[in-house]
Amino acid sequence: MPLLVNGARVDLARPTGDMIRAHPHLEEKAKLLRSQPAQTVEPKGLLYVQQREFAVTTPKDGSVSILGSDDATTCHIVVLRHTGSGATCLTHCDGSDTEAEVSLIMGAVKSLSNTTGCGRLEVHLVGGFNDDRQLSQKLTNQLLRAFDLQPDDVHLVTFCVTELNDREEQDIHFPIIYGIAVNVKTAEIFPATFPDKGPDEDLRSAHVLTGAPLTNIYDSKTEQLRIGPYFWGPFPHVDFWLEQDDAQILQNLSTSPLAEPPHFVSHIRSTLTFLKAHPFPSRSLFPDRKPRIYKKNQEGLWEQVCSDKI
Repeated sequence: MPLLVNGARVDLARPTGDMIRAHPHLEEKAKLLRSQPAQTVEPKGLLYVQQREFAVTTPKDGSVSILGSDDATTCHIVVLRHTGSGATCLTHCDGSDTEAEVSLIMGAVKSLSNTTGCGRLEVHLVGGFNDDRQLSQKLTNQLLRAFDLQPDDVHLVTFCVTELNDREEQDIHFPIIYGIAVNVKTAEIFPATFPDKGPDEDLRSAHVLTGAPLTNIYDSKTEQLRIGPYFWGPFPHVDFWLEQDDAQILQNLSTSPLAEPPHFVSHIRSTLTFLKAHPFPSRSLFPDRKPRIYKKNQEGLWEQVCSDKI
């Protein structure tokens, strides 16, 4: 079944600009979203999703009320929600394997939804900008096609991507919104920043930098964040990259060097340092081949639990 806007199938043979003109309410909604200042989301009740991760839960979750992600330049953040069950998924896509990723998140949301009941699947796409290499536009098109190929009807509700998320300053283009959050209880979506991206931020970033596929990090039934086990070999030329200055790292390890947030280089350096310290995570991080498991404590913060207590 197709990707729908206002009950009509999206014509993917035409440029996305035509779709926006045909459905002006999408542009109005994007404008409204862009006009909101980014809210700072504190760690209590938050599940932060990194690039190439996804998490899905329902309003019944007693631990997590907010899903969020940021630092998206050419990447897109996708929220998929079933209006009947309230099951909500957030993922941060970079175009590595979009069709497979969309199938994964569709399956995850449907597994938490009563398919015989009322409600529909709604998708919200946010991120990207008019970048020089047109990577954002390519990812926008990939996501639209992937949702259109699904066996279920999917309703496109928010479309704040690429040209609808672009600003220009001295002939340089930037995204307007870099991050969003979704309130799982109320379904509200809003621009957001996240001071705390933990736990295991470097470990999770290292997993991405070594070419990981999209990974589900949360079990909503047990309300546990599960990281790993992840395995990789020594990162190629790690010493070389750590010796480079900030400009070289930005130029070579970013898809959009001029539009990155200010902490991009320090984040990459931290991840590379972690990869150097753990060339064989099977020995140093996951010797028992078990995930690192976290649960929210009474303060609403992630706390590691021993796997033998589960």
